[in-house]
Amino acid sequence: MTKSERKKRNNKSKDEQRFTADTAKLRKFKEPSKSSTFLDKMKARLSGGHFRMINEKLYTCTGKEALNYFQEEPSLFDLYHAGYKMQMSNWPQQPVNVIIDWLKKKSPSLVVADFGCGDALIAKSVKNKVYSLDLVSNDPNIIACDMSNTPLDDSSIDVAVFCLSLMGTNYQSYIKEANRVLKPGTGSNIVLDSGWLLIAEVKSRFDPNTGGANPEKFTNAISELGFKSVKKDFSNKMFILFYFTKKDKQNFKRKEIEWPLLKPCLYKRR
Repeated sequence: MTKSERKKRNNKSKDEQRFTADTAKLRKFKEPSKSSTFLDKMKARLSGGHFRMINEKLYTCTGKEALNYFQEEPSLFDLYHAGYKMQMSNWPQQPVNVIIDWLKKKSPSLVVADFGCGDALIAKSVKNKVYSLDLVSNDPNIIACDMSNTPLDDSSIDVAVFCLSLMGTNYQSYIKEANRVLKPGTGSNIVLDSGWLLIAEVKSRFDPNTGGANPEKFTNAISELGFKSVKKDFSNKMFILFYFTKKDKQNFKRKEIEWPLLKPCLYKRR
């Protein structure tokens, strides 16, 4: 081996050593330590525990109690929605996206009320005027209120939406509030129709075989309130979609409605 060849070999060896050392440093920087991984897992477990606790609270109290609960500790609302988003990320299809697609096929002049809007995705995704309603507002475009007592005027809304938000024990009062603010349906006008009530709910809440409500009894109760059932979509394995329109003529002498008990959607500890 010549002197120049030995020199090239030594330089290559030094370059390889530097590359190996730099790679080791980079790997050490990128790979979390066992202790940090453990802490992250513990934080995730604690966060999940808080979400389950808040979720159970919302399903087992009235809307007014839920409003007071979050007013006393607004940070719990953010914690709840962080957990909610994590749960929803496991769903192959989001019901809110189905509703958004439905709205995009309608006239943009329809006024929408999104009851229990969360991060107000509907308002951010359509051209329509949307009143985003929820228990807490960290956004000037979201109205904080009890879903059974909104500041909306009578007969001022074309479409009312409940997307996974019939959570209180007095859920029927939310639907009655939607009935109050909705305009009567005018479905004969293809271009502009109003009086729509869209409800998306977790499928297990409507499975009588596992303690859920009978979907027919739920539909009948809303029909007795003054709505016409247009469609029930059971095609998704995670949720059900109900489509109603408000009847033009309301029966104010109707008998007392028998509302079925909706099964709480409680998440198991993993």
